Amino acid sequence: MADRMRAQPPTRTDLRRQELLAELTTLFLREGFSVFSLAMLAERLHCSKTTLYLVAGSKEQIVVATVRHYFRTAAERIETLVAASDDPVRRLRGYLLGVSAELKPASEAFYADLTAFAPADAVYQENTVHAARRVRELVDEGVAAGVLRPAHAAFVGAAVTQVMTAIQRGDIAAATGLNHADAYRELTDLVLNGLGTGT
Repeated sequence: MADRMRAQPPTRTDLRRQELLAELTTLFLREGFSVFSLAMLAERLHCSKTTLYLVAGSKEQIVVATVRHYFRTAAERIETLVAASDDPVRRLRGYLLGVSAELKPASEAFYADLTAFAPADAVYQENTVHAARRVRELVDEGVAAGVLRPAHAAFVGAAVTQVMTAIQRGDIAAATGLNHADAYRELTDLVLNGLGTGT
């Protein structure tokens, strides 16, 4: 039974699909996705449309799969940063700065296309909600350890959620001119300075 339940190694198809998702992610972050037809994507990735269908069955589904892949792999890298430290302050800083770093490669064209395409924007919203919840958990850790100023974690979480949602919607960029990555760096400073122990 244990042998049957053991995870199977990835097939060549699985590996090719992951390779395509990585290439599509790089392309979409740099140039957006609305301008591309399937034929154009196949040409840019030097493959056939049939090969692209390894990712999903239509261009719209390929976009959603790629956006989901981007946020999932970014989250995995961020959590690796968090896990590298036992210090709650470093963990919180690492998480917020990790979000900023992961968003940095995304162009304005990518964000504009996210906003215009509801299924992809919904993936971004899901990840924003998750990120806000994760920040609240990390704040709780720091307060419990006595290295962050005691705070109402639910309020901090709600406030961070509002700011993250405003970043995601583009409201912060419109009001300040900051791109998404830089806005997260500012949020990092705001949260850490606000919760600092003063020591």
